[in-house]
Formats: sequence, structure tokens, C-alpha cells
Amino acid sequence: MYAVVVFGLPCTGATEACLQVCPAACTCSSMEHGCSVHCDRAGLLRVPTEFPCEAVSIDLDRNGLRILGERAFGTLPSLRRLSLRHNNLSFITPGAFKGLPRLAELRLAHNGELRYLHARTFAALGHLRRLDLAACRLFSVPERLLAELPALRELMAFDNLFRRVPGALRGLANLTHAHFERSRIEAVASSSLRGLRHLRSLSLQANRVRAVHAGAFSDCGALEHLLLNDNLLAALPAAAFLGLRRLRTLNLGGNELGRVARAWFSDLAELELLYLDRNSITFVEEGAFQNLSGLLALHLNGNRLTVLSWTAFQQGFFLGRLFLFRNPWRCDCHLEWLRDWMKGSGRVADVACASPGSVAGLDLSQVVFEHSSDGLCMDPEELNLTTSSPGPSPEPMATTVSRFSSLLSKLLAPRAPVEEVANTTWELVNGSLYDSLPSLGVEVLGCKAMFLFVSCLLLTLAQSVVFSLQRD
Repeated sequence: MYAVVVFGLPCTGATEACLQVCPAACTCSSMEHGCSVHCDRAGLLRVPTEFPCEAVSIDLDRNGLRILGERAFGTLPSLRRLSLRHNNLSFITPGAFKGLPRLAELRLAHNGELRYLHARTFAALGHLRRLDLAACRLFSVPERLLAELPALRELMAFDNLFRRVPGALRGLANLTHAHFERSRIEAVASSSLRGLRHLRSLSLQANRVRAVHAGAFSDCGALEHLLLNDNLLAALPAAAFLGLRRLRTLNLGGNELGRVARAWFSDLAELELLYLDRNSITFVEEGAFQNLSGLLALHLNGNRLTVLSWTAFQQGFFLGRLFLFRNPWRCDCHLEWLRDWMKGSGRVADVACASPGSVAGLDLSQVVFEHSSDGLCMDPEELNLTTSSPGPSPEPMATTVSRFSSLLSKLLAPRAPVEEVANTTWELVNGSLYDSLPSLGVEVLGCKAMFLFVSCLLLTLAQSVVFSLQRD
């Protein structure tokens, strides 16, 4: 009985004790139900030896703590929140958190030298509900580490070095939120999430996931938000999301998917947000979205779609917003239904046409589809061919004029003087023949004058013929 009285003495007079026992480098303030201790940015290299017994919250962020020994914080029966973020922790002794029986939130994020946790690190933390292990550069989590935490609801473990979903998750029946984004996880195996029957939110975005095994989420019937965006998924099994009847958000954006299968979404009747943006999708299977009657937004932007058939929504009644920008759309009659829906619903915009050439650069809403006498839609390309019949090409006429002018130019080019002709042509002729060149020169000049006269006539005649053909 005496021991019990001694143990209880320090916990009397909450306001006075909070101020009197406050560590020298910290500031303490009274709260409605206890004491709040702030030791952040205090330059501490070790944990203070004493805290107010009434402490409900302790903040030791951004110090130089390296090691947590056994019972590092003594006995603090009222402590609910402990934050040790942005320190230099490299080792946590098993049992370091003993004496904190009511601890509900533990933050160890941004301790990049931690890298390893002993299986008994969190022993005796039976009331812990939120655990933050983000950016600790952990390679793995011991299988039994989280088994000591039956009340755990939220696990923050992003920015680590995991190559697979930690097996320590299995069997955490009360876990509702798990965050593993920006790690190195390569696959979601069929047993990775076994027993997580109350899981409502799972983030695996920005990893290296190449494969999601069939049945991987079969135990996650309560899942509402699943983020698999910015991974390396090129394909998914038909039953990838089978059983996720409560799912409201599915993000598959930023992967390498080339097609959308109908079977993927067959069970997702409650889905509200579907992200398929920033993939390489060229084809959407018939009826792919027909069960998504409650969808508020469908993101298909940033893909390689040239056509989207109305049969993708067949039997469905899609009232949400449709995002289709940054696709190489071919705005022919296959998209007439979409053009009409754009004008009628106002829930889709920015569908820029990449082809046919006659409408390239226009928005689909601006494209006019003509119809034949029997009511059939006519593609823009076909309209251009029937309405603009090209006349005879002027190219042959131009070619004829050009060649004739070139010939005349050569014929009318200045001739070499008679003396040069004599020197070059008759160079080997004997002297007697050379003596007769003066008379020969007169005759040559006369021929040249006659040639020029005839050439001028021919040129005039040719121009008249060309001009007459052009007028016709």
C-alpha cells in the first residue's frame, strides 16, 4: 500500500507539477486534461531524464537524438502523443517505450539512419492507434513488429526502401489506413493484404509496382480508396479488383496500361472517381464503364486514344465529368455521339482533333458532321473530296512554256565573233582555204540575221498559243 501512495504522489497538482518538472530546454503548458511539453529545436542530444507526470503530449522534433535506451521516457501514464521526427535516431532499444501504457500516437518520421527495427521495439504499446515511420529508409519490417499493436488504425510508412508490401501487415484486423507511397515496392502479391478486413484506404502510389496478383485485395472488402498511380503497371488480371464493392476512388494514372478491360470494374458499383490518365491506352473495351453509374469523374486524359466508342458506356447512365484532353483524337463519324453529348451535357470539354487534316486543330465541339440523303454520317475527309473537285493541273502548261523559253534562250545567246570561229573550227585548214574566210564571214552574218528573225516569229507564235491555253 505504501508503494502505491509513493507512486501516486508526483501526479497530484497537475498545473503546478507541469511547470515545476518541465525539462530545462523545453516549454510546458497546461491543458484541459494534462500537460503539453514542447522540446522541438532545443539542440538536445539525449532524452531529458524527467518529464511532468501529467504529460499528455511530448514534442522532441528536430533535435540530435541518436539512441533511445530502455524506458527512455520513464513512466508517463497519461502520455497519448510522442513525436520524435527529424532526429538522428539510429537505434531504438527494445522496450524503449515501456512505461507509456496509454500512448496512442508515435511519430518517428524522417530518421534516415534508423533503417532497422527490432521485433520487440513496440512491445507494451497495446493502445497505439497511429504509427508514423515515414522516411526512415527502412528496408523491411519484422514480421512480428506490428503484431504487438492490436489497436493500430493508421500506418504511415512512405518514403522507405521496401521492395514488397511488408508481411507484418497481415492480420492487422483494425488497420484502416496504410500509406506506402514513394518506396520501391515491385508487386502486390495475393497474400500481401490478407486479413485486413477493415482497411479503408491504401496508398501504393509512386512505387515500382509491375504486377498486381489476382485476389490481392480479396480480404479488403471495406476498402474505399486505392491509389496505384505512378507505377509500372502494363496489365492487370481480370479479377484485380474483385470484391471491392465499397471502393469510391481508384487511381491507376501514370502507369503503362495499353487497354481498359471490362472485367476490371465489374464489381465497383460505388466507384465515384476513376483515374486512367497518363497511360498508353489505345483501346477501351465495350461495356468497360457500364456498371459505374455513380461515377462523378472519369479521367482518360494523356493517353493515345484516337476513338472512344459509346459502347464503352453501354447500358450505363454516366452523369459525371469526362476528361479527354491530350489524346490524338480522330474526329470522324465514330465521335459524332461524343460531339452531341459534349453539347448536350456540358460535362466534357477540350477534345482537340488531331485528324483528319480538314479538322485538325479544331475542338470536337466545332466539327460539323454532314449526312447523306439516306441519313448516313459523312466523315470530314470524304466531304472534302466530294465538295472540292480539283480542275486540270496547270503544271504541264508551265513546264511546256519553261522548256520552250529555255530553248529560245539558247538559240538567241550571243555567238562568238567570226574570227574566233575561224580560229577554233578551221584551225587545221591550210592557208589557201583560210584566204577565203572574209567572203565566208559575210555569208555567216547574213544567216545569223535570218535566224534571229525566224526565232522572233516563233517566240511570238508560242506565246500566243500559251496565252490561249491559259484562258481556256
